[in-house]
Amino acid sequence: MAKTNFAYEKRQRELEKKKKADEKARRKAELKNAGQDGASEAGGEDGGEAAHDADSGTGA
Repeated sequence: MAKTNFAYEKRQRELEKKKKADEKARRKAELKNAGQDGASEAGGEDGGEAAHDADSGTGA
């Protein structure tokens, strides 16, 4: 029976972990950048929603 190459398997696991960590860091950076861009836009939208909610409350 063939002998298991533990060093190879360990290296593959390490590469997979690194790949996942890099993807997670990339997604996190994208969310952070989108959050900064969206924060200024969302502020305007939130104000509009608050005004809309106030209007609908007085109309009922």
